[in-house]
Amino acid sequence: MVDVLNLALPYFGLILIGFACGKAKGLPEAGLAWMNFFLLYVSLPALLFVIMSKTPFAELNNPPFLIATTLGTMSAFVLALAMGRFVGRLSLREATMAGLSGAYGNIGYMGPGLALAVLGAKAAAPTALIFCCDSIFLFAAVPLLIELTDRDHPSLSHALSVVVRQIASNPLIVSACAGALAAGFHVHLPVAVDNTLLFLQNAAAPMALFVLGVTVALRPFARMPWEIPGVIAIKLLIHPLIVFGLMLAFGPFAQPWAATAVLMASLPPALNVFVIARQNDTWVEPASVAVLIGTFASIVTLTSVMWFIQSGRLVFP
Repeated sequence: MVDVLNLALPYFGLILIGFACGKAKGLPEAGLAWMNFFLLYVSLPALLFVIMSKTPFAELNNPPFLIATTLGTMSAFVLALAMGRFVGRLSLREATMAGLSGAYGNIGYMGPGLALAVLGAKAAAPTALIFCCDSIFLFAAVPLLIELTDRDHPSLSHALSVVVRQIASNPLIVSACAGALAAGFHVHLPVAVDNTLLFLQNAAAPMALFVLGVTVALRPFARMPWEIPGVIAIKLLIHPLIVFGLMLAFGPFAQPWAATAVLMASLPPALNVFVIARQNDTWVEPASVAVLIGTFASIVTLTSVMWFIQSGRLVFP
């Protein structure tokens, strides 16, 4: 258990440090803009590119794994959307944000660093694949549902064009695809470029976790709607259990791959849930509460999953 705490505490410690700094200083949120830009357009893309480019292309060709993990995310999304729609009595537009909270884990800010720390280099390929497939599904499903509820643009063609633009312009998806192409064509970058990418990828995890803590600290804590506990339970408990079952059903998979899938499914709601809710001006305060409560609740749930993995109790036959 000490080994697990030694792995988990630095990650949650950085979040708590960022949270404490955000509460103590009260600096304007606008100050985070360049840090977020660096993360989303420079550091995290460098990390995903390196992970994909240095993974043998044959390992990336694993359709059963892609289907299983994406189906797990789809199931969590539908369950959380239904929770918002029928328990919270939300509109379809608001329930879509609830679905996003229950399915979209912090696979960008926390996922790669945590998976590599817990499972080592063998977790690199499944982490990148899960990131790409989950992002493509969610960045397709959510804009599609949002656009179809938009009275100004009710047409399916407009909704699909928005989906295509969002996927094609996402720097994280683009960098991961570029890395896969580099792996497929055996592209070897010059040493200077490779070392630059190394600097950038090493900055990703600590900055991402600190920014996450600061941003959560700046969110207002409104009343907790009825659907929030259920949505958080789906994200932190039901989602990993569904993925665990799908790993058994679609497998067998190598132990690091299956364990990575469960670990990634156990991550708390992503900060982007709040960002997307604010962009669409819907379910904004509940999204803020879901990210805040989910992040701190995951200290218990995510650490428990890490312990199961590290202790060898999470075994896939």
